[in-house]
Amino acid sequence: MVNFGNLSQVFAFIFSLASMALILTGLMKNDARFLESGRRTLYGLALFTTLASFALGYLFVTDNFQVEYVASYSDRALPMFYKVTAFWAGQKGSLLFWAWVLSIVTAIVVRNTRTELKSRNTPYIYLVLATTLSFFLFLLTSVSNPFDLLDFIPRDGQGLNPMLQNPGMIFHPPTLFFGYIGFTVPFAYAISAMVVGRLDETWLRKTRRWNILSWVFLTIGIIIGGQWAYVELGWGGYWAWDPVENASFIPWLIATAFIHTAIIQERRNIMKVWNMVLIVLTFVFCLFGTYLVRSGVLQSVHDFGATGLGGYFLVFITVVLFGGIYLIAESYNDLRSKHTLESYLSRESTFLFNNVLFLAIAFSTLFGTIFPLISEAVTGNKLTVSQPFFNQVNTPLFLILLLLTGICPLIGWRKASADNLKKNFLFPALTALAGAVVLFIAGIRQFYPLAAFSLSIFVAVTIFNEFRGGTIARSRMTGESPLTAFPRLIYRMRRRYGGYIVHLGLVIIVVGITGSSAFKLETQGTLSKGESIKIGAYELRYDDFRGYRDRNRDIYAATLSVFKDGKPAGTITPERRYYVNAEKPTTEVSLRSTLVEDLYVIMPEISPDKEITLKVTVNPLLAWIWIGGTLMVLGGIMAILPNRKKKGAL
Repeated sequence: MVNFGNLSQVFAFIFSLASMALILTGLMKNDARFLESGRRTLYGLALFTTLASFALGYLFVTDNFQVEYVASYSDRALPMFYKVTAFWAGQKGSLLFWAWVLSIVTAIVVRNTRTELKSRNTPYIYLVLATTLSFFLFLLTSVSNPFDLLDFIPRDGQGLNPMLQNPGMIFHPPTLFFGYIGFTVPFAYAISAMVVGRLDETWLRKTRRWNILSWVFLTIGIIIGGQWAYVELGWGGYWAWDPVENASFIPWLIATAFIHTAIIQERRNIMKVWNMVLIVLTFVFCLFGTYLVRSGVLQSVHDFGATGLGGYFLVFITVVLFGGIYLIAESYNDLRSKHTLESYLSRESTFLFNNVLFLAIAFSTLFGTIFPLISEAVTGNKLTVSQPFFNQVNTPLFLILLLLTGICPLIGWRKASADNLKKNFLFPALTALAGAVVLFIAGIRQFYPLAAFSLSIFVAVTIFNEFRGGTIARSRMTGESPLTAFPRLIYRMRRRYGGYIVHLGLVIIVVGITGSSAFKLETQGTLSKGESIKIGAYELRYDDFRGYRDRNRDIYAATLSVFKDGKPAGTITPERRYYVNAEKPTTEVSLRSTLVEDLYVIMPEISPDKEITLKVTVNPLLAWIWIGGTLMVLGGIMAILPNRKKKGAL
C-alpha cells in the first residue's frame, strides 16, 4: 500500500504537468484537441490524488508504523476515530488533503464547464487550477512525502498530540482547508478574465456560489476553532490572536469585503479594479495561512514547526502576488469603470466604507502577526505583540464596522434623500439610544461595552425592520397572512435575506464577545475534600476524587457540587489526563453552559494527598458566540441555495 500511495501521488503530479502542457499547447496552436485532452487529464489527476489519500488513510487504520508520518501521529491505543483524523494532523498529510480536495474541486469545475471549452476563458481557468495543483504535488513528491519509510519498524507510534484528540479535529482543519481551497476557483476565473480581456461581471456571476461557499467554510472553521480552543486549551478563552488564528482570519476579512463589493459590480458595474485586487489578495492570504503553519517563522500552538517548506511557499506566494499585480496593471484601463459613485450618501458608499474597514482590520492583524519578523530584521530581537495590541487597534474599527452594518440597509442605491434618511433612521436610532440609557442605568458604564451593546440594538432593529417591511409588502401584494408571507418572502429572496441573517449572526457574536470579555470573572484556589471556592453567585464544593483507565489515557477526576445563589445547580467534573506516549498531562475542562453565562472549571494541579487546585471562570453571554456563528453559516448557505427554475454555475 505504501508503494501504491507513492505511485498514485507521483502519477497525480505527472498528470498535473501533462494537463498544463496540453492546455498551453492547445492555446498556442489554437487546437481544441489538445485543450480537450488537457481537460480530461484533470479527471485523471483527481483520481490519482483520491487513490493516494485512500492509501494514506489505510496505512493509519492498519497501524503501519514503518511509515514515518503514521508513526509520528498515531499509536495502537489511539481510538479509530482519531486514527482517521490523524490523516491531516501533520503537515505532510494536510498537504495531501489540500491537493486531494483541490483536485476534486477542479474536477467539479471541469464537469460544470464541459460545454464551454470553446470559450477563451475556460482553458486559462484550467491552467491556473492545474498550476496550483502542480505546486502542491511537487511538494508532496519531492519535499514532504507522507509515504516516506523509516529504516526500522517501531513497536508502536508516538501517538497523536492530546490537544488534537478532540471531536473538533474532524471539522476544524478540513473546513478551513475547504475555505482556502475554494477561493482558488474565483481566483482562477479572475485571472482568466484579465488574460482574455473579458472584464465584465460575468466571472463574478459564475463564481458567486464558490465565493460564498468558501466564505461559509472559512467561517465554520474559525468558529469551530474558537470553540475547540475554548474547551481544550484550558485558558478560559476562545481567541488569543495567535499567528495561525490570525492567518485564517485575514483572508476571511478580505473575502468578506470582496463579497460585498462584488454585489456592487453586479448591480452598478463599478469597482472592477477593487474586486480584482480583493480576490487576488484573498487567494494570496489563503496561501499565506497555509505557509504560516508550515514555515516555523512564528511561534504558535497550532504550527508544525520548521518543516523546510517555508521557502517554497514564499516563492509561490510571491509569484502569485506579483503575477496578479502585473495583470491588474495591464488591464487597468479596461477595468476602470465608466460610472462613479454618485453620492457619499448611498448604499454603494457604505459598502466601500465597510471594505476600507475590513482591510484596515486585516492590515492591523497582519502587522501584529508579522511584527516579530519586522522587529528581528530591524533590531535583531524578535519582539511580539499580544492581545492588548490587537484589542486596542481592532475594537474601535469593529464598532464602526458594526455601525455601517446597520446603516447600509437604511440607505438607498445611487443617492439617498434627506427625507428618506430621516424616515429610516429615526426608529432604529431612538431604540438604540433608549437601550443605551437602560444599559447605563443597569450599571454598564464602560464605553466599549456600552457602545457595542447599543450599536447591536441599532443593527438588530434595522434588520428586523427589513424583515417586517418585506413581509408586510408581500402580504399586501399577495393577500397572504403574515405567517405565510414571511417564510415565502425569505425563500423567494433568499440571497438578500440570507445576507441579513448573516448580519444578525454578527450582531449576536458581538454581544457574546462583549459580555464574555468585559464582564468575565476569574478565581483560583486549592481545596481539600469538603472545602469550597466561591466566584460571583457560584459556590463549588469539592466532594470526591477518583482515578481510572480509559483506552489510551489515565484519568483523574474531581467531583464538585455546584451551588448558585445558595441553591444546588448540579455537579461538574474537571479532569487531569495522562496520555500514552505524551510527556505532559492535559487538563480537561468541565463546563456548565447556559444562555446567560458559562461556568468554566479546570484542575491544573493535583497533590499526592488529593488536594486539588482549581481555576474557575465565569464567562457571561459566551454561548451567543456559537449561536451567532451558526446563524452566519445558515445565512450564507441560504444565500446560495439554487433556484429550481434557474440553475447557476457553482
